[in-house]
Amino acid sequence: MKITFIKPKIGRMVDGPFIDEGRMEPLQLGVLAGLTPADIDVAMVDDRVETILYDDPTDLVAITVETFTARRAYEISAEYRRRGIPVIMGGMHATLLPEEVQHHTDSIYCGDAEFLWQQVLADAQSGQLKPVYNAPVGPPQLGMQARREIFKKGMYLPISLVQFSRGCPNECIFCATSVFFNKSHHPRPVDEVIAEIESQRRKLIFLVDDNMLYNQKAAKSLFRELIPLKIRWFSQASIDMTNDLELMDLMAQSGCLGHVVGFESLDKASLESMKKTPNLHAWNNYKQPLEIVRDFGLQLWAAFILGYEYDTCDTIMRTVEFALKNKFTFAAFNTLIPYPNTPLYKRLQSEGRLLYDGKWWLHPDYRFNYAAFKPRLMTANELTEACLAARSKFNSLGSIISRALDFKTNMSTPYRFGTYLSYNLLFRKEVFKKQGMWLGEQ
Repeated sequence: MKITFIKPKIGRMVDGPFIDEGRMEPLQLGVLAGLTPADIDVAMVDDRVETILYDDPTDLVAITVETFTARRAYEISAEYRRRGIPVIMGGMHATLLPEEVQHHTDSIYCGDAEFLWQQVLADAQSGQLKPVYNAPVGPPQLGMQARREIFKKGMYLPISLVQFSRGCPNECIFCATSVFFNKSHHPRPVDEVIAEIESQRRKLIFLVDDNMLYNQKAAKSLFRELIPLKIRWFSQASIDMTNDLELMDLMAQSGCLGHVVGFESLDKASLESMKKTPNLHAWNNYKQPLEIVRDFGLQLWAAFILGYEYDTCDTIMRTVEFALKNKFTFAAFNTLIPYPNTPLYKRLQSEGRLLYDGKWWLHPDYRFNYAAFKPRLMTANELTEACLAARSKFNSLGSIISRALDFKTNMSTPYRFGTYLSYNLLFRKEVFKKQGMWLGEQ
């Protein structure tokens, strides 16, 4: 038996195909391959950079589906099913919208792969693939490691992806992760994480957790074990990490370069209405927590969500000024996206504020980074343009030069400065390439 795992791309640019130069290894496919017995042949196709050869022999196609890649995933599935090859789809979007996904595949997998993948394989081998597999969620990769040999050399950034935990118990109403994991958090045994890091060759690691510091006791245990490995790593965390100085010290000792931190908004009313509770203690004075972060030499990728109820074009530009003033290593100015089945989506739907017939991810007119709903204090077009202006200003060459001049973080060592410069130039390029992409290829 042979299985082909596929990672779909988002879509295409107006003037031709889009090649994602900032792509990382598709860890979820490595995990699926690791769960697959050695006597089953495994192939992986990354649609972001490879051409899919639909006529290559295979017995089963497994596609991981995110909301932004759903349209393309359905196109790929249709090509294989036309050839009589069964397709199973899983991932975040399949769990959020199983009824929709079922129309485009032979089988859907909801929940975490670790729990029912062996049953999927047995059913596929006997020709009795079930229409739906409903698995629970829980700790990642218990007793197994991702198979990294399926990641072709030279195709990805020189960063290894590893997971320590899954999920986040916070109730942010815009977050699909909260819905997928039902507001739960599941750490992995520390010794298994260390073994996986030691089993691969790279010294730069992205711990892909949604909120790796939620269980601080478990996180501290991990950091103590990371110290002797002499690696460099980064992850995603909340700004309230600065409340525990022991935690900060262990992070720094263990090789932490920094974190993606969701600031989301600088407005208290917006934070309260989106239920971003970790930020409420510092919303009006980030000076102290940011100084603590800098004192420990950590770089931040600040993430902002723009277009909430109290946002205007002026508040969006003030957010950019905040990011420039604090010399964040990177910053993402994300248009607020109503992901399906989230509390935000349901509220906007009930208020009649969704655009593109509600299913923006399938609509032929929707384009990447466009507003998909009617904001309260501006038009959808104004929000789209304001978000683009924010990205343009933060990623300008002048901004990259001026933000570099922080000797506690971005210029603290030659390695950090080199990383800062190379990735800022790469992300600047990618930001403008992705703006206005069409979803799917057809």
